[in-house]
Amino acid sequence: MLPDLAHAWTVSPREAIAIQERLRPRVIDRDAAGRLETVAGVDVGFERDGRTTRAAVAVLALDGLALVDSAVVRRRTRFPYVPGLLSFREIPAVLAALDRLREPPDLILCDGQGRAHPRRFGLACHLGVILDRPTVGVAKSRLCGTHGAVRNRRGAWAALCDGEEVIGAVLRTRDGVKPLFVSVGHRVSLARAIELTLACTPRYRLPETTRQAHRLASGR
Repeated sequence: MLPDLAHAWTVSPREAIAIQERLRPRVIDRDAAGRLETVAGVDVGFERDGRTTRAAVAVLALDGLALVDSAVVRRRTRFPYVPGLLSFREIPAVLAALDRLREPPDLILCDGQGRAHPRRFGLACHLGVILDRPTVGVAKSRLCGTHGAVRNRRGAWAALCDGEEVIGAVLRTRDGVKPLFVSVGHRVSLARAIELTLACTPRYRLPETTRQAHRLASGR
């Protein structure tokens, strides 16, 4: 975590919103990632009736999507479930898991929102900014915004908008399946975020990063 962006995680919801507002201008929504060779996915779950946060990280080679590194950690849950503030609940365990990797990944695909967030600072933005690392939000459901129809073929997408502002893309990753909600996290443009998401979803609806991290967390 960048020293000048360090902040407490055990805060009130009002303080958490203030932190989001303070860090939001630090998001870079253009391509500033450099060479990308590895991509990570994170699976976050909760155990012991939510008292324990489990984070599993799977790192894949972007070329071929073979698993090259992984880590699983468990940490005490210190923030309640509050829509729009999931980063405060999940990121502490994610950071602990990332610290166990041999090398940091070049890119992180987050199972959650980036700019497609009421305050334009979802988990993918938060994680990317504090690490200064390229991130993309790839969510299974919509948090905010509206969109038109998406053609029923792989690679088709429609803009996700909040008023006149484009905040993400509704992307079909496989023919005949529900689309995903892709948005900028940090150091990646929306066009590149769509391209990278498709590159990581060669066969199924969800990116291989997400699938591998979930398999790791499940012990399978």
